[in-house]
Amino acid sequence: MKRIYCTPTTVLILRIPQPTLIYQLISSLLVFPVYRILFRGYTIGQSNVPSEGPLVVVSNHGSDLDPPLLGHILSRPIAFMAKVELFTIPLLRSLIRACGAYPVRRGSNDREAIRIAKARLTDGWAIGIFPDGTRQVNGRVDKAQLGAALLSFYTGAPLLPVAIVNSHRAMGRHQNFPRFLPIQIYIGNPIAPPISRHRKHLEATTQACKDQINLLLDRGLSLVNSSNPN
Repeated sequence: MKRIYCTPTTVLILRIPQPTLIYQLISSLLVFPVYRILFRGYTIGQSNVPSEGPLVVVSNHGSDLDPPLLGHILSRPIAFMAKVELFTIPLLRSLIRACGAYPVRRGSNDREAIRIAKARLTDGWAIGIFPDGTRQVNGRVDKAQLGAALLSFYTGAPLLPVAIVNSHRAMGRHQNFPRFLPIQIYIGNPIAPPISRHRKHLEATTQACKDQINLLLDRGLSLVNSSNPN
């Protein structure tokens, strides 16, 4: 599907990506019952999600549950970086590619992964990025990196802060089995791209994302604690 956008100087034909059948089946038949029933999940702020156009989704990361949950609740396809080792497993490789994932080598400046992310955004995709780069035991955004802001600057995509409440307690880094605690997802207000790629502007945009995510986490946790005093 395509849509034509006109500006005073250019005409941009933007493809609106459609989820694959596998993506839709996994979201509807697997993630939906896990999130809505087992984890009694609900989402607040759905109206803040732009329905089309490039989008950089930034979120805290406390659990392996986070990518599929985000892919389900946004109601539009979202692509995530996945460690390159997962793409060496034939069946899994086909599955995660169908769900929009693309490989990245952790701990390196993976130019190919950055190129793919830029291309996906140019095609109108949403790209999911965890600013810390790895799961945090406390479930918060602690040491946010500048990559999401840089991608936003290069592509003009707004950043969408999202807070996933309780996933780090439900199935965190050192847990072998899930705990079926309530998980809530709070979608914040979009943040404009940085005005330049100068470090101070990237840091200011990254800090704005971090602050909004952690504020949403605090609000969500206070609601969870007030409803479960014991």
